[in-house]
Amino acid sequence: MSTGFIPPAAVSDEIPVRAQSVPLVPQTLEDVGLPAEFIVDLILKALYVQGARTGQQLTDLIRLPFPFIDDQLLTLQQRQLIEVLGTSGASRAGYMFDLAGEGRGRAHEALMGCQYVGPAPVPLEQYRRFTTTQSIQGVQVTRPQVEQGFSWLVLKQAVLDEVGPAINSGRSLFLYGESGNGKTAIAETIARMLGGSMFVPYAVEVDGQVIVTYDPLHHRPPHDDEPLPPDVGPLWLRDAAFDQRWTRTARPVVLVGGELTLDQLDLQYDEYTKLYQAPFQVKANGGVLIVDDFGRQRMPPRDMLNRWIVPLEKRVDFLTLHTGAKFPVPFDCLLVIATNIDPRQLVEEAFLRRIHYKIHVESPSVEQYERIFLGCCKERDIPYDPAAIRQIYQSFYQAYGIAPRGCHPRDLLDHLVDIAKYLETRPVLTPDLIERAGGSYFLDFPTAP
Repeated sequence: MSTGFIPPAAVSDEIPVRAQSVPLVPQTLEDVGLPAEFIVDLILKALYVQGARTGQQLTDLIRLPFPFIDDQLLTLQQRQLIEVLGTSGASRAGYMFDLAGEGRGRAHEALMGCQYVGPAPVPLEQYRRFTTTQSIQGVQVTRPQVEQGFSWLVLKQAVLDEVGPAINSGRSLFLYGESGNGKTAIAETIARMLGGSMFVPYAVEVDGQVIVTYDPLHHRPPHDDEPLPPDVGPLWLRDAAFDQRWTRTARPVVLVGGELTLDQLDLQYDEYTKLYQAPFQVKANGGVLIVDDFGRQRMPPRDMLNRWIVPLEKRVDFLTLHTGAKFPVPFDCLLVIATNIDPRQLVEEAFLRRIHYKIHVESPSVEQYERIFLGCCKERDIPYDPAAIRQIYQSFYQAYGIAPRGCHPRDLLDHLVDIAKYLETRPVLTPDLIERAGGSYFLDFPTAP
């Protein structure tokens, strides 16, 4: 089984998924799920950090409907913790509020406990419940969709027929084989194929602690132009289409590699801000978690797989607060593990049984290599010449005793383009440019007679 690279123009982001539920706009404080004092502290911290703000600006920051914000503003005025500096409209949403009296001291005390200022968190139970409604296990792909999604890679049909069921499982996939043959490209293509959109909370509240879950590095805008759900709730909720404490994103793709450590799979607590960052697997919920270069981490592979045993079997993970309290969170991602190390050198078979699908990604055949090379030439507007393949095989693979890889055509042609620019000539598959490109790319050199 082998893979390679040709232009990704044919990749589709339009894989159908089941209809997504929408986090409804809260109608009551009970729907919000947070104590009134939590919202009070959030308002005070916002005014302390950002200065005077209108009611509307506070609503936009905290992401709760203005009536909930205004209830707390009235309470704070009565307690003389805030004051009105002026107004820019007829309604209280246009009033300018600022800290007053003991308000600054109360805000400073709240910041000492937790420096989070932003959208109101979603309670853990709401997060757990809603995650199940948009589970990755609701994603389904068919053979034609997989063939279309992977059309930018040169793959055998047998590989595609293994990848498709692995995607539909929504569980785990192990890709192994020599480096440079497209394991990471396969994993990223799987992620890109998932399509659709989902909702991610900006933060989650657990026992009064705030865990930041939204990460712009992994949570991107949806790929498609799918319209937002119809508005719900009365007009005084600002026509919100959904609970604004959540943001609509494409299904997340989280890629980690050799830098991954075991402690990064638990909550990351900052002693200064008193905030938690969600671990990678939580940020990947509803999407794909790719562990690249498995076996290159500083931890033993056995420790890594031991960490995944319960989540993979129960689809639930357990995280620990700095207080020692443990709590369950959904483990709802397709875990893709890629390695160029022989799996038998990493862990025993009993551990690998926990990984549901295993696919060997082999080096390309000559015919596949030619298809990859031709696609890369088209992408770079380089006239294709089959003689170039014969020269590459003779001058480098046979002479140097190295095996062809799926990434070689792309890299060799990039070198050729760079050299042509330097020589102020057109990039063409001439013997001289091919020799220069290969000589600057491959590390092995023929042994002198």
